[in-house]
Amino acid sequence: MISRIRRGLAALALAGLASVACAAFPERPITLIVPWAAGGSTDILARSLAEQLSRSLGQPVIVDNRAGASGNIGSNMVAKARPDGYTLLVGSMSTHAMNPAMMSMPFKGVEDFTPIAQLANVVNTLVVNPSVPAKNVAELIAYAKANPGKLAYASAGGGSTNHLSAVLFEKAAGIEMLHVPYKGGAPAVLDTVSNQTQVLFSAGTQTLPHVKAGKLNLLAVTEGKRSSLLPETPTVAETLPGYELGVWYGLFGPANMPKELVERLNDAANRALADPAIRARMDSIGVEIVKGTPQQFASVLRRDAERYGKIIRDLNIKAD
Repeated sequence: MISRIRRGLAALALAGLASVACAAFPERPITLIVPWAAGGSTDILARSLAEQLSRSLGQPVIVDNRAGASGNIGSNMVAKARPDGYTLLVGSMSTHAMNPAMMSMPFKGVEDFTPIAQLANVVNTLVVNPSVPAKNVAELIAYAKANPGKLAYASAGGGSTNHLSAVLFEKAAGIEMLHVPYKGGAPAVLDTVSNQTQVLFSAGTQTLPHVKAGKLNLLAVTEGKRSSLLPETPTVAETLPGYELGVWYGLFGPANMPKELVERLNDAANRALADPAIRARMDSIGVEIVKGTPQQFASVLRRDAERYGKIIRDLNIKAD
């Protein structure tokens, strides 16, 4: 009995210390890890968020780019960090929901992190070279069926979101296209523009400038509903019911962060995302701001990890 009382008192004491620490947070600079190279859409979002968080929290928020291994290097640093809120991550759907099913990883994409806030959705587009005589998804499918082996699709590599989007499309449409993997998204876009490949599923951040220039034709977006940034553009699901692939960015911490700290960071992130300057900047590169609770983000993370993990295993998709 005395032992149980002591354990209970110790737990209460630790909870009290955690509450005091959360009330004082932050007392020093916060590091925001971006597991991708500088200059990409993840980096742009993270730097915009860091600037606003610094103002809101009263401490510097320093962006640290740790690129490599499909986002695993930087993400692993956060997974192994202390859960005190001073080391955070701007992570992506691909790293947390897809990679665990395709490769050996030094961490678990769901269990080793605390979901703090879903930050944004990336408009994921289906585009074709203008040489393809298709103005919509139905015409693309009809053309592919009438011309087997004539269409090639580009990707940023085996196991990328480009690759998975296309594989899901082939299965849903009952067609086959030639997969041409590249070492990155930029060369995949450029070769689709030059007609070395004809079809591409890729983030609007990379494709929309070429669409505006008339070098690529936009047929659809891959999300479950139309994007507020491209309201006139149909979804693939409007032609192929059930098709959906959404790409998101989120704010994570290490596992086991105190609830009070998570709530405080979630509130700060949501207030930062409400800034008109951030919204305008993200809109301009095809990134749609999202706000919500930690619980909502955790639900999205678990759902996508289960859904895409099953698809990847069933289709035996491997990362390059």
